[in-house]
Amino acid sequence: MKRLTLTLPTGRLKDDVVELLSRVLSRPLSLPSRQLVVDDPSLPWRIIFSHPKDVATYVEHGAADLGLVGKDILLERENEVYELLDLRIGKCTMVLAGPEHLTREILFRREHLRIATKYPHVTRRYLQEKGLNADIVVLYGSIELAPAIGIADAIVDLVSTGKTLRENRLHVLEEIAPISTRLVANRVSMKTRTLEIEDFVKILKEVVSGENRSETSGQS
Repeated sequence: MKRLTLTLPTGRLKDDVVELLSRVLSRPLSLPSRQLVVDDPSLPWRIIFSHPKDVATYVEHGAADLGLVGKDILLERENEVYELLDLRIGKCTMVLAGPEHLTREILFRREHLRIATKYPHVTRRYLQEKGLNADIVVLYGSIELAPAIGIADAIVDLVSTGKTLRENRLHVLEEIAPISTRLVANRVSMKTRTLEIEDFVKILKEVVSGENRSETSGQS
């Protein structure tokens, strides 16, 4: 039987998702460090590694049945995939942030609003829901620099501990959305390989739930 194909992100999330799948297998998942397509018959899945921003696109277009992708990418790209499970790794928050002296009320009263972000579509939707228009400055480097160098009034970005914001004299004005890694599925695969995907989701859900109980127990 043809194995399911998974698309996994490269970069900072790679180690976390490989560790998660190792727990699904109940053994270490050893993968070649530079190989982008892993078709090892000893594994239950065929694996494709891709840039984090491309994972959902690979799944949407049928290159993979399933993918592990950040919620921020799903919100920005709006790929036509099914979101099946919150994997509770790579947790952070998408926020509106600005200089220490700035409040949300003062910011939103400005006639000419400029927001810097690497998430222009999410930012535009967020502002439209509040009845606001703004010039969106798209940046891909250190977004936190934008207010300091005068090219934006505030930023929309991901925050984990808030350390980078504090170091750049910024603070959170409003939380926009919780972000974590999600399991997504190709729409055709959900119809043609339903049982296989449901079995995988069931096992993965048990692993994720077990980890969450362990974290809760450790914090008590």
